[in-house]
Amino acid sequence: MTMAGHYDNPALKCQSFAHFDASRVPSPCFVVDEVAIENNLKILRRVQDESGARVLAALKAFSMWHLAPLISRYLSGTCSSGLHEASLAREFYDGEIHVFSAAYTEKDLNELAGFADHLVLNSFSQWQRFRPTLLAAKAQRPHFSIGLRINPRHSEGEVALYDPCAPCSRLGIPLSQFDATQLDGIEGLHFHTLCEQDLAPLARTVAAVEAQFGDVLGKMKWVNFGGGHHITQPGYDVDGLIELIKQFSARHDVQVYLEPGEAVAIRSGVLVTEVLDTTWNDMPLAILDTSATCHMPDTLEMPYRPEIWHAGDAEQLAHTYRLGGMTCLAGDVISDYSFDAPLAPGQRLMFDDMAHYTMVKTSTFNGIPLPAIAVWNSETDALTVVREFGYDDFKMRLS
Repeated sequence: MTMAGHYDNPALKCQSFAHFDASRVPSPCFVVDEVAIENNLKILRRVQDESGARVLAALKAFSMWHLAPLISRYLSGTCSSGLHEASLAREFYDGEIHVFSAAYTEKDLNELAGFADHLVLNSFSQWQRFRPTLLAAKAQRPHFSIGLRINPRHSEGEVALYDPCAPCSRLGIPLSQFDATQLDGIEGLHFHTLCEQDLAPLARTVAAVEAQFGDVLGKMKWVNFGGGHHITQPGYDVDGLIELIKQFSARHDVQVYLEPGEAVAIRSGVLVTEVLDTTWNDMPLAILDTSATCHMPDTLEMPYRPEIWHAGDAEQLAHTYRLGGMTCLAGDVISDYSFDAPLAPGQRLMFDDMAHYTMVKTSTFNGIPLPAIAVWNSETDALTVVREFGYDDFKMRLS
């Protein structure tokens, strides 16, 4: 089970894996470098300490609870998208538990009201419906805080699928629907407009929020800037972010929260896969034991082309292949890549930067097994396969 070629792709992000031996783990397998995670956390902790903001790990992007103790040492808590993520936070993570959902069922909300620290509602209709329950929960737990998600209708994202401020978005309350007479019991506002972006889009969003909701901000105890902040990406203006938060907090006398998800885990993990077969149909094809639709759906949804260690663009190196998965979906194609030497069954490949928005989105479509999950320490070389999946994981999702 050899690795492919020796070409060094300059676009690779997870540089700590330059000498990782992919044959040490089962295939397919997500491998996460805990040192890289901690390096990201140190940057996020600096933002927290110097700005006064409270930084939460967004579990929707990275829910690897094996690393919950490490994350809990650096951040103020977690944010969740519903009951199950919040329950995971309650079980494994320390710190505050924040929850936002586009809508809550009565059953889920009743349970969340018993342990969440912040609960953010998406509409005034849900606030009206659940107000008695939530205020009763606050009477029992005075620190419990209720907020509303607003929509400044200020789009910064380039991909419509990931733009919460796109026309007709179901996420957040636009100014035209915001009823300031119904804020009794509401202590905070939440907004989210970004996706993998730097400081300038956030600054423009903050200006839009202040222009539209400025008369309300001063009545709040906290404002949550949401996620999408690429804080740990090289070149991000961390100093500028710290200053923006400090000035906003001072202007409105509020506690600011940030909810980075990808920033916790970028440049920290790879997806190891194995070549199962090579064929030809108008061009050379390779079938892998991983799948775009099952294991890396963002490659189809966003879409984007993940980099592979020791591989180049199509036709860049001597041997070009179209890589695809094992499923019956005709479109289960990852992309075209080139290699120094022909691919062969049993050969291992490593997809770069695959820790965030990967293992949280995997599925067992076609009965395809889920990738194993491993933790590696790039400083000590210690490696632990923390989870492997089998038939029961597929069976128990069905009936």
